[in-house]
Amino acid sequence: MQQPGLLCVAVLAALFVGISKAGFGGGLGMLTTPLCVLAFGAKDAIGILLPLLCVGDLFTLWHYWGKWERTNLKYLLPGVVVGVVTGVQLIGRFSARELNLAIGVLAVGFVLFQLAKELIFRAEGAFAPNHLVGVPCGIGAGLTSTFAHGAAPLVSMFLIPQRLPKVIYVGTTVLVFTWVNWIKLPVFCLDRHSWGWGWLPAESIINARTFTTSAWFIPLVPVGVWLGVWLNRKISEAWFTRVVYALTFVAGAELIYKFWRG
Repeated sequence: MQQPGLLCVAVLAALFVGISKAGFGGGLGMLTTPLCVLAFGAKDAIGILLPLLCVGDLFTLWHYWGKWERTNLKYLLPGVVVGVVTGVQLIGRFSARELNLAIGVLAVGFVLFQLAKELIFRAEGAFAPNHLVGVPCGIGAGLTSTFAHGAAPLVSMFLIPQRLPKVIYVGTTVLVFTWVNWIKLPVFCLDRHSWGWGWLPAESIINARTFTTSAWFIPLVPVGVWLGVWLNRKISEAWFTRVVYALTFVAGAELIYKFWRG
């Protein structure tokens, strides 16, 4: 990719982090990972994005402060920790092509899940959260979040059947994602050579190179949050969300195609 094109894609990805954290655009946040992969390559993209997501979480957490069902953390977080630690061990064993494929499949799968979730969760009655379901969902969320910052489908599968009020559902999602991202942050900074722990990757996922790149784009996150608030007032979210899903599907399909093309 030419430098101007790379810069435009990266700027869009950073803005999309903020816009999605403002609660606009449905699955817009999932689009940021494949965009960054197209701009920076899979392994750097994951490390570059996490600091941006953590900054966005702080803005969103303040906005939804106290509007959540906190007990969900005790069911999900034990599995999340296991999933993140396992994911960090596995990620170093993937080639760049294989990681592209994993991220592409998660992006396409996310869109298909969003289209089908109303049918999946149409059953009557509310689900009572428990560890039996929460721990496996947490492990899956930790794994997919490590590979592609793509925990949304697993978290949604645990939260949607609880039939929470809309504001509480959104606030609980914000709380869970904040914990997931901040759990990943210290683990992503570790590497095998510095710590001597064989289960860590040879190079940390967040390193001086990726963090320097993140620092350039962090100021765009609050701009994206403001833009998301403005878009909420000006544009039909239903129409915008359809466009987001289409773009996410195309970006994911492009990564899958690149894998098969070799």
